[in-house]
Amino acid sequence: MRVERSNRNISLRLRLAILFSLISAVLFALMGAYVFSSLESEVSHRDDQSLLGRVERITAILNDNQNIESLKNQPDLYDNMMGNKENLLWIVAADATVLIEVNPADATMPAPSTLTAPMLFTVATPEPARMAWAEVGEGDKRVFVIAGKVLTERNSMMAAYRHNLMVAWLVGVLLTFVVGWEAARRGLKPLHYLSARAAAIGPRDLKLRLDERSQPHELQALTAALNLMLSRLEEGYARLSQFSEDLAHEMRTPLNTLMIQNQLALSQLPTLEGYEQLLDSQQEEYERLSRMIDNMLFLARAEKQDTVLQREQVDLFSLSQQLAGYFEGMAQERGMRIASQAKGVLYADTLLVRRAIANLLANAIRYGEPDSEVVLRSVVSDSGVDVIVSNQGARIDSQHLPRLFDRFYRCDASRSRPDDSGGLGLAIVKSIMQMHGGDVMVSSTEAETQFTLHFPAHNNERV
Repeated sequence: MRVERSNRNISLRLRLAILFSLISAVLFALMGAYVFSSLESEVSHRDDQSLLGRVERITAILNDNQNIESLKNQPDLYDNMMGNKENLLWIVAADATVLIEVNPADATMPAPSTLTAPMLFTVATPEPARMAWAEVGEGDKRVFVIAGKVLTERNSMMAAYRHNLMVAWLVGVLLTFVVGWEAARRGLKPLHYLSARAAAIGPRDLKLRLDERSQPHELQALTAALNLMLSRLEEGYARLSQFSEDLAHEMRTPLNTLMIQNQLALSQLPTLEGYEQLLDSQQEEYERLSRMIDNMLFLARAEKQDTVLQREQVDLFSLSQQLAGYFEGMAQERGMRIASQAKGVLYADTLLVRRAIANLLANAIRYGEPDSEVVLRSVVSDSGVDVIVSNQGARIDSQHLPRLFDRFYRCDASRSRPDDSGGLGLAIVKSIMQMHGGDVMVSSTEAETQFTLHFPAHNNERV
């Protein structure tokens, strides 16, 4: 694990330099191997052509001189033709008698009986040599001309060339690493500049954005992603600031009420009836604070990604009947009726779905027109299941609709009531729907206000 972690921490500049070096090492090695092979093949070909030409010239001389004995008396002629100590020459009679020998390297002469095609061959003697041969004359007058060249000097030259190629390969790889390091440093300057610009943005500078057009093409997508992240951070920071302000306001109201009641009680003569009224009023405020805290805890837990839903089959008809019966007393106090028309089956968390629908029903009864009807119904389609709660009442202005599901948001703060959810009811509904992969929508007209819980079809299938 430590090795893997250290590999991940290697700088991008070093990785690029190493990558350049590896690629260059492979390319230089292939090029060096090709050049060395081509040179070795060319040198071998030229040496072979030189040996064959030498054999042809000797053969021509022998054909022009009918008396072999006269040639044996002129060895200097062949010494001069050889040119250096690596060249070899034998003229051998048919009975294997050596007529002429030029062998400064003391190489071993091949036996005439072993001479077969091809005319060129290599002997693996203590001094490796390349040889060519030809046959001159017929019958007892036959002679064999064998010319050769010791390969010591050629092998030494090729070894030196191979060594120089290896040194050049190593130097080339090192230079490529250095050049790659510098090229990576220069190439990554825009990335370092982008990092510095991003690091300079603080909570007070969330409105700033990075300039995408000034970045290279490869970094424009990253710059756009950073700008999008900054937009989300700005939005989240603004919402957090608004939430803190709303929370302070909501907490201050019941606390001020408690403080004023206690101050009034202390300034007056204490009576048993006064204490009872004080405790009863304070109990309402404590219950309101308790509901607010419970709702906030629920929202905090709902935002966690690892929240596990207890999914099961939910019978909407049975659930709607239960909720209608539960809110019947609250509705009758305002002369309202609840029409339960929901049908169908959901695969969801029963408790959470019950809480979401209950919040919508309580909201509909609280802000609906007296002596009106609250309708709870459902619509099943290929796209999923919609649970709809509608009520008759004052139209909600369009400017309020996008913010209805924000925490502590109220269209009219004067409509706040001691028994409400503290401005968190609809926020809880939205969180529940997000946990189920669904959505909540609202529409409002002069005739009615309608809230819709949409459960997608793929989330309603049993896994």
